[in-house]
Amino acid sequence: MIKELYCFALAVAQAGAFIHCHSSLQEYRELYQHERDNLLQNEETQREDPYSLAVYSTWRLSYDKLDESARIFLQACSCLHHEGISEEMFKKAALSQLNLEDSELQDEVAKLLNRLGKQDSGWSCWTFQKVIMRLGSHSLIEYDHQNRTYSIHPLVHHWSRTTMKGNRHDMQKLILTIIAISFPLIRTNENIKYQRKLLKHTTNSMASLKPEDINPLVGAHIARIYYEVGHLKETEALEVMAMAKRKHVLGDDHPDTLTSMINLAGTYRQQGRSSEAEVLQLVVLEKRKLVLGDDHLDSLESMAHLAHTYWSQGRWSEAEALLLVVLEKRKLVQGDDHPGTLATMSGLASTYLNQGRWKEAEALQVAVMEKMKRVLGEDHPHTLTTMGNLAITYRSWGCLDDAEALELVVLEKNKRLLGDDHPDTLIDMGNLASTYREQGRLKDAEALEVSVLEKRAIAG
Repeated sequence: MIKELYCFALAVAQAGAFIHCHSSLQEYRELYQHERDNLLQNEETQREDPYSLAVYSTWRLSYDKLDESARIFLQACSCLHHEGISEEMFKKAALSQLNLEDSELQDEVAKLLNRLGKQDSGWSCWTFQKVIMRLGSHSLIEYDHQNRTYSIHPLVHHWSRTTMKGNRHDMQKLILTIIAISFPLIRTNENIKYQRKLLKHTTNSMASLKPEDINPLVGAHIARIYYEVGHLKETEALEVMAMAKRKHVLGDDHPDTLTSMINLAGTYRQQGRSSEAEVLQLVVLEKRKLVLGDDHLDSLESMAHLAHTYWSQGRWSEAEALLLVVLEKRKLVQGDDHPGTLATMSGLASTYLNQGRWKEAEALQVAVMEKMKRVLGEDHPHTLTTMGNLAITYRSWGCLDDAEALELVVLEKNKRLLGDDHPDTLIDMGNLASTYREQGRLKDAEALEVSVLEKRAIAG
């Protein structure tokens, strides 16, 4: 029972008084599970205890002494996870230039951020710290020196929700919006690390919200957070919502609507629903060609996405034909060393590999890997993906030692950058296990495969 009360002394004392007067430990535990708020705000159980007020009443006294900014921040934190709350998230949101397509929501978010430190186009750390100090002076928030984040005791976290009365739903939408606009969609190591910090806060903020309650841009960004960790059902629900709302408000041909369709198609493909992905991608490609022309970068992006879907369907010749067109146009428009050009070369190399054209695949992959190392850096996600693809080529060609060497590098870097449980890390472990099997190292392969299965089972 002490563990369920998170070792909070006043709550433990109150539980003891209640059990002494009314029930057994087991009965109190069952009652606590259903009537936590009523029990913790009940003053009658305190009469024989040295504390004169109920748990919630004690916190209420502190809450009443706070100014409006501190109260609102405490309420905002109740929509987040109780641990890992960072100034970074609010600062990134305050500095974001994203337009929410909803002026009322934009104004409400700006109001909240202004209270916490937003100043015109900048951010005041001092303003934020003053809010924290006011909460800290009443022991309502703690600083985690190791992780440089803040935490709120779980019972305080739960109690603070009761201070919002009927406004909790609105606060959840505001906090979810702050999470979304703080998260850039560009895939860099820094952004991937930041995304990992956001997941538990996203889950808390999404509780009781339906996809249709969420702004389309917010939904699109939150969907990317879920997509990165392999939560594809949640990703799909948000992307379907974003697409439907944008079609209704902006029209079928608006660039934001087409972007939503492309995102949803990518999720379908990841789920193995390549036929549904193809239908959406063909529509987007035709619309972009019609409006923007064949050589526009958005049209080329659509062609590359469609080629990837053909690739997943085993339609290698069609994928190759599209990628050759995209590659030549990107070289002309963006140059030989642009990340978009290199990504297209990497896709073409994978197509060659699946056609058994190993030498052509290797030549492209080696060229891409060296350029990506120079342009993006050795630890960039795109560089590591290219190294992983080259390792697959080596394995297919029977160069198992070369494959193993690359796979070990990729696995160690992704473990450090993404974490042991990230979907990309698990794929790397599976690839290395395949190489071990080819080498006859069956015990090593089995150990890795068991580890991958266990981690995926935990992740659900």
